[in-house]
Amino acid sequence: MFKVGEVDVKGLKQFDNLLGALGQDGPKVVSRALNRTGDMARTKVVRELSKQTGLPQKTIREAVKVDRSSWQDLEYRLTASGGEMSLKYFKARETLRGVTASVRGKRELFEGSFIKGGSFDRGRVVAKGLNGHVFQRIGGRTELEKLKSGVFIPVEMVEGATAKAFDDVVSDVLPRRLDHEINRLIRS
Repeated sequence: MFKVGEVDVKGLKQFDNLLGALGQDGPKVVSRALNRTGDMARTKVVRELSKQTGLPQKTIREAVKVDRSSWQDLEYRLTASGGEMSLKYFKARETLRGVTASVRGKRELFEGSFIKGGSFDRGRVVAKGLNGHVFQRIGGRTELEKLKSGVFIPVEMVEGATAKAFDDVVSDVLPRRLDHEINRLIRS
């Protein structure tokens, strides 16, 4: 989970007096700035997380939830839940040797695995109940194991380029947004 409050943003002390002078409008200004900055950070996080994991942006947008700031709760949260992602979501394709999937941006062969049923010379069909997932036999004809990717969105979200992108956006944009919102309120 990302919280804007956890990011060290230099230069926010300069806004203390201005926010104090705004009185009741202070939390409104901060909330607007947090929401705008958080939305920009979310966009960047989704893009970077997509590159980092190999998942489509649509899948990541569905997994990453937003709790926006309000006047009473001045915190913008990005949260993700879920376990290990199935290979199905990594552009899995069936070949004669097995299934290939693009995990973390590198296409990889999972030998002996399959998505469809039937023989290759008679035409493969989507097997009932498999729902496009990638399976491998672990024993007899009906003993199947669903293959996973090793990618956990909540873990990936706080590591590497994704975490850096979030920190960069917040530390760069939040002071400018606060300045903008304060000036907007003073002028009106």
